This record gives sequence, C-alpha cells and structure tokens, in this order.
Amino acid sequence: MERHISFDALRNFRDLGGYPTPDGTHRVRPGLLYRSDSLGKLAPGSADWDRFLALGIGTVVDLRYPWEIERAGRVPEHPSLTYHNLSIEHRPYYQAALTPDIEPGPYLAERFMEVAEDGVKEIRAALETIAASARAGTPVVFHCASGKDRTGEIAALVLALLGIDEPTIVEDFSLTELATADLLADWRNRNGGATPAWPGWGRAPAAVMRLFLAALTERYGSVEGYVAQALGLDADALAATLREALLEPRPTTWPPLTFREATEADAAALVRVRDRAALWQLARGIDQWKPGEKDEAHFVRRMREGEVWLTHAGGVLVGAWELWWSDEAAWGPRPADAGYIHRLMTVPHTAPPGTGRAMLAQAESRITATGRPHARLDCLSTNPRLRAYYESAGYEVVGEQPAKTDGGGSPYAVTLLEKRLSP
Repeated sequence: MERHISFDALRNFRDLGGYPTPDGTHRVRPGLLYRSDSLGKLAPGSADWDRFLALGIGTVVDLRYPWEIERAGRVPEHPSLTYHNLSIEHRPYYQAALTPDIEPGPYLAERFMEVAEDGVKEIRAALETIAASARAGTPVVFHCASGKDRTGEIAALVLALLGIDEPTIVEDFSLTELATADLLADWRNRNGGATPAWPGWGRAPAAVMRLFLAALTERYGSVEGYVAQALGLDADALAATLREALLEPRPTTWPPLTFREATEADAAALVRVRDRAALWQLARGIDQWKPGEKDEAHFVRRMREGEVWLTHAGGVLVGAWELWWSDEAAWGPRPADAGYIHRLMTVPHTAPPGTGRAMLAQAESRITATGRPHARLDCLSTNPRLRAYYESAGYEVVGEQPAKTDGGGSPYAVTLLEKRLSP
C-alpha cells in the first residue's frame, strides 16, 4: 500500500492504514482512516479534487479555528461529504515568529498538552465522529493547516486506542518531516519569499510526540486514562469500536517481489525511501541515519559509479539498495574480487516479510554474475542487532574499521562482514 498519497496542492495527505499491532497479528485497515494538511486547497473540477473523491471519503473533520477556515477556505461542499469543524486548539500561537533558541520537542509537547486539556469537548467529538464513521465503514479524514500538530495529536490518540505501540505512533508523527520542504515552500510563497524566524517551523521531530505521550501518561496513566478521565468517554468501549472497524488480520500472502536497476529519474524516490527508514530508526531510538543526509545527487553518483536497485511488490516501491565495486573507506585497497552492498533499506510497514533477505540474495546474484566471489558489507559497530541479521544471512565478521569516513561527518566505527558466494 502507498501511505503517502500524491496530490498537486496537498503536501501531507496520508493513509494511516498498514500500521501493525504489537503482536503482529493485525494491522490498521488501509483506505478508511486518513490524515492531511488543509483540504481548503482542493478546488472542484481539478485533478486533485477527482483524486480526493476517488478515495470514497464520506466524513471530514476540520480541526482548525473558524478564522483559519474563513481565511484559507474549507473542503468544497459535495453530496458525498459530511463536514465537521471541531477546533481543538484554544490558545493560538504563531510558530513562524518563535525565536531560534526554542527547542521544538519540549515547546510543542507543552502546546499539545494545552490542547489536550483545553479542547476536551472538541477532541471528544472528533473521536466520536471518527468512531461513528468507522462503525459505518465510511472513510474519514481529519486535518488542520499543515497536518502536523493538531492532526498529529488526534492521530496519536486514535492509534493508541487501536493498540498501536508508542514507537509507531511517534514514527507516524515524524513522517511530516517528509513534507516539511514543500510546506515551507508554500509558506514562503504566501509570505513574499520570507523565511520563518523559527527553524522548527514545519518540523516534526520524534521528541515532540515522545514527550507529549510521556506527559499524558504521567498525568492520566495512559491514553485510555485520558479518554476516560478528561474526555468522559468509555475508553474500553471506544477502543473496542475502533478496533472492530479499523483493524484487520495482517496479510498471509503478498505480491511477488520484482527488481530493477534504478535510473536517475528514480533519485527522488530513493531519497524518500531512505528518509522514511531514517524516521523509523529515530522513532525507536536508533541513532544511525538522519533524514536529509543523502540527497538526489548522492544516488545519481552511486548509479554512475556502481549500481542502485529498486524492489517493488504489486507495483509499490518497498525497498532499495546500492551496489558498489570498491569501498576503500571501509575495506582499503582491494582487488576486484567483491561487490559491496550499501544502504539496504525497506519501506516500513509496507514491505512484505522477508524483503530484506530477498534483496540481499538479489544483490549477491548480481555480484556473482560479474564473476566476483565475495559479497561484502559493513554495519555500525554499535548496532549488534543489524550485525546479527547479516550473520543470520550467512555473512561472517572479518574485521573492524574504527574510523570509517564517508565525507559527511566525523569518523565512525564499523564491523566488516563478508560472504563467500557460490559460482
């Protein structure tokens, strides 16, 4: 499934489907629960409007202030849509004018708690509306202006009631980072080319949601405790309704994987795959990749100097990897006896089980086809879980490189792994 749905004007429209429950038996059903930036950017008769209507959405929950709607518009009226304006925020603040010294994590987490306690009437109504739509099998979308803060808060509550674990909720919040550049460009266009004074504008660092959930838990014991104590709802009944309507068994069969070598036209998609993987890591406290570290030029260069491969399942991009023919930074000068696998990455919650192992096998097959007898790769010495994964795929630790550099920052230590390939 595609989580991010592409529109010309909307920047942050995504399907909350596909997130797994912690026991791995169920997932959020795709095509029923959406979150977005302002739907006031949709115009009847446009391609965007046709795309939106094709989703079958029947309920729109607009979380903005009435004055925002008056200024920026609302979703166009249509016989298929029921519209609700539920302004959950009661203390407006202007993020663009904040000073650079303000840390986004603590600051926004405090604002989220204000919303949670000021907006109990509207949040209760939003959750009841979402539950009613789910019970009726009607797709629903909720949104604010950028689809980040107010939208992220409602998404977190719904996902928690569905039983989705905290790291995944944090990850979902942080996925707005993939839209930040476009949201910022739109802001500049609306403001004569100016730049927000606050560097945190449009950003969605994992710390915001992590701190908010911690504060909510400290005050109420859990999200369910907040729903019961602050909102006055039967949390168990609400959760049961949402789970019955919005969860489904995880698939037991998946589309077959297909592989093709990437071209320069794929560079933007590769950046997005890597950034999604980076956000998945950060949401789980893995300090390895950062969004934005590798741009399109990086992947184009790797295509020219080696190969980059894409993996699809049912026409959906689910993974990628780089294949190098030398790697002196990690391995030093070597004869042409190996292929070096880098940036093996899968799309979280979308790639079929076993995709990573299948990509390794495909990369090894490509190396063998060139007559090279070894596949080599490295992983951070501080990531024993990844090392164990590669060892389970037949790779052996053959050394350490204590000071690898890739031109992007300080040297770092990596474990070197190698696999002898059968001709």
